[in-house]
Amino acid sequence: MQGKVVVIVGATGGIGSALAQKLAPLGAALVLAARDTATLNPLAHSLAGAPGGVLAVPTDITDPQQAEALMQKAIAQFGKVDVLVNAAGAGILKQYNKIEPADLDAMLDLNLKGSFYTCQSAANIMKEHKSGHICNVIGILGQHPMAMAAAYCASKFGVVGFSKCMADELKRFGVKFTLFYFGGVDTPFWDQVSLKVDRTKMLRPETAADAILFALTAEPQAVPLEINIQPESHLFFG
Repeated sequence: MQGKVVVIVGATGGIGSALAQKLAPLGAALVLAARDTATLNPLAHSLAGAPGGVLAVPTDITDPQQAEALMQKAIAQFGKVDVLVNAAGAGILKQYNKIEPADLDAMLDLNLKGSFYTCQSAANIMKEHKSGHICNVIGILGQHPMAMAAAYCASKFGVVGFSKCMADELKRFGVKFTLFYFGGVDTPFWDQVSLKVDRTKMLRPETAADAILFALTAEPQAVPLEINIQPESHLFFG
């Protein structure tokens, strides 16, 4: 990862933060993006001594102009974008008939549209340089449906769809995609979810970060297209 420029969207979440801390000592230049400056700035400050450098960019990815500005600030600071990690997301788990229009808008705006805008902006840069790696952290509910998750699954299944379409369009330009289907990960994601879950049995954020790091450091000719890791207590097969 020495000299690689890595944009982490959702950097203040459990997975994004854990990944940033693993990448910093490896010489990667880190561009950390999140909406909440109260947590973004302290994270960037804690990594200020990283050899590759750190740039914090407050960003609301639901705004396509801000997603584009994020990539342009990365270019201005470091001259390129090698990797995009989309780790931002939120969840609403309700019965289908309790889902309000605002709930559906929130899921589609952040999880689906936000991920698309960042992928689109990063891919345009990577296409010009004929190399790049986009990692979309989707979650297992982007692959398997679950009761109470109609709006959330709709947004995450959508990310899978556009990611695979973009991967097909961009493979001849050297741009790779890896999709991550993690089961429950013990992160602040669950702080806003009313569904009762046993977080002690979930995956650790560090486990998810290690999987992303594995994909980023694989041999150039080996492309991990999809990585599925689930907690032993809650497995989906098929």
